[in-house]
Amino acid sequence: MATIVVKQIGSPIRRPEIQRKTLIGLGLNKMHKTRELEDTPSVRGMINKIPHLVEIVEEKA
Repeated sequence: MATIVVKQIGSPIRRPEIQRKTLIGLGLNKMHKTRELEDTPSVRGMINKIPHLVEIVEEKA
């Protein structure tokens, strides 16, 4: 099972509601917080929706 480490780099303040909910769906809600998530198409899609708010720190095989 492959995993990716995602870090929040942007603030959800003054962002549309859908972007804030996407951050919460990824388990992120505070600046510079990181989460290790499964590398699935749905997670990749959520990351691609908000590339200005998150970055992929590491990919593990």
